[in-house]
Amino acid sequence: MTASRRQFLAASAVAIVSPLLAADKVPLVVIVTDPLAKDNSCPCVAGYGQRDYTQLGKHLADKLGHPVVVEFGESLDAALTKKTAGKVDIVIGKDSMIQAQAKAKQIEVTRLASLTGLDGLTTQEGWLVVPAGDPTLTADQLKGYRILFGPAAAEEKNAAPKALLKELNVTYTGEDKDIAASCSVCATKTLELSGSGEKVCGVVSSYAVPLLEGCGTIKKGDLKVIGKTDPVPFIAVFACGSVPAEIQKRIKAALLEIKSNEALCKVLETKGGFVEPDVKPAKKK
Repeated sequence: MTASRRQFLAASAVAIVSPLLAADKVPLVVIVTDPLAKDNSCPCVAGYGQRDYTQLGKHLADKLGHPVVVEFGESLDAALTKKTAGKVDIVIGKDSMIQAQAKAKQIEVTRLASLTGLDGLTTQEGWLVVPAGDPTLTADQLKGYRILFGPAAAEEKNAAPKALLKELNVTYTGEDKDIAASCSVCATKTLELSGSGEKVCGVVSSYAVPLLEGCGTIKKGDLKVIGKTDPVPFIAVFACGSVPAEIQKRIKAALLEIKSNEALCKVLETKGGFVEPDVKPAKKK
C-alpha cells in the first residue's frame, strides 16, 4: 500500500468515526433538564438542588480534547428553542421525560449512564400525598378519591402510581382531567381542593418534597405521604444519534470515572458518580 493511500484511509477513518472532533472544533452541545441542576432549581435548601453541570462540561471537554457547551432548560424543547438553535448532542435529565421529549422531536437517543443521588441510588419514586388533616393513612384507602397525576411522560407521577393503585384495587376519579404540570402545582392544588371539601390525593416526585417545603410552596407538615410507588429511573445521560458510537464510548468512559473525582462528585451532589444505566430498577419488597 502506498503512503498516499494510507494517508487517505486514515483521513477517511477520522471523518467517519469522529466528525464531532473535526478541525473546526464545533462544540459538543449538552442540554441539561435535570430539575436538581442549579440553573433549573432554586437555592432554597442548602446543599440540595444545586448541581453544577458547568463543571461536568469542563470535565468532558478535558477528556475529549474538544470544546463542550452546556445549556439548561425545563424541557428539551425549551432548551432547543431558546438556547441552542435546535442543536443537541447530549441530554441529561429525568429518564422517562427525556425519552418522551426526544421521541416527540424525532431525535434518536441512546442511554449512556445514570447519575447516583446523595443517597447512592439512581432512582426516584412517586409519593402519594394528602393534606395532614385527612384521615386516610394508606394508599389502599383512596377509593373514590380524586387523584392528581403528573404528565404521562413523568413515569413516577403517572404510570407508576396508576400501577400501584391498580395493584391495590383502588378505584378513583380524575385520571383524564386532573394532570398537574408540576409538583408545586400538584401540592397547592391538593390543599386548595381539600379546603373546598373534596377528597383529593396528589402525586409528587420524591426528589421534589424538600424543595416544596424549602421554597415555601407549602409549609412543613401541610401534606403527609400515604403511599410510595416502585422506584423508577431518575437522572440519566443520553447521546443523540448525531454522536458517533466511538465518541459515545469516550463520553461514557469519562462519565463513569467521575466516581473517583471527589470534587466533581460534590458539586454534582452525587454519592457514587455516574454508573451503568439502571433501566429496570428492582421493585420494593
